[in-house]
Amino acid sequence: MKTQLLRFLFVASLLISSSFASELKEFPDCELVVTTWADGDSFLVRTADGEEHTVRIYGADCMEWHVSDDSDARRLREQRRYFGITYLGGDPAISIDRAKAFGEEAAVEVREILSKPFTIHTSMSDAAGDGRYKRIYGFVKTHDGKDLAEHLVARGLARAVGVSRGTYDQRSRDEYRAQLEDLELIAARKSIGIWAATEWESLAIERREQRIEDELLALATGKSKFEENEKIDPNTATKDDLVRLPGIGEVLANAIIEERDSTRFLSPEDLEKVSGVGKTKAEKMSPYLIFPEE
Repeated sequence: MKTQLLRFLFVASLLISSSFASELKEFPDCELVVTTWADGDSFLVRTADGEEHTVRIYGADCMEWHVSDDSDARRLREQRRYFGITYLGGDPAISIDRAKAFGEEAAVEVREILSKPFTIHTSMSDAAGDGRYKRIYGFVKTHDGKDLAEHLVARGLARAVGVSRGTYDQRSRDEYRAQLEDLELIAARKSIGIWAATEWESLAIERREQRIEDELLALATGKSKFEENEKIDPNTATKDDLVRLPGIGEVLANAIIEERDSTRFLSPEDLEKVSGVGKTKAEKMSPYLIFPEE
């Protein structure tokens, strides 16, 4: 009986994993298109048949390098707090310059790695994290078979934060995320990449400051963040727009984006399916949402 149960669970896991992989399209022999705006986790690629796509890799987040507006500046501050480098030498300006330098370092490394043909696995899901670019989420497998996100996190040039999903090599979303988190822990232990600049004595304080700020933002009604009669569609909204909603920070915005990869939201109640949202948050968001007709 036990043997039959184990066999059933094994077969079921294979079927589930295969369904994850089957949703992904494979584009081998891609090439990087060098641009001035690319960074370590988002860049322009050209497929073998000549199509161009801006790809945002799953699961990893590199330092902001090109900071052009308040949204970029807030994201960079949150990243600096995460790594514990907000006040390098007691000077925020030094921290900002150093953080941007790490962002550039990641971009340069990616440019070098992707100088050889690589493979993209994508479901063509809209990575609407930045309203300025049309992006799709994807996994990047390098010419030597490495996962680009895992490489960047292991090198300490990215954190294990961001939208994720089941992978091209049949790992579940949770398994892939756990692997990235383990690689981040090892990089931090080795003090490599950005972790080499971490001021460990202040790390907990800086992360707490970010949590407090997120909580304060979540308490806002949202009315001051939207123009009169302005509404957004959670199926297509950028991450920057999602975090404008009452009670929604970056973590929940990522969760909404992950859920819509396989689910179409047709009502506020549908958002309750997102882990961490619940009925109360869905009701608070409702006045600022618009949904497609069935």
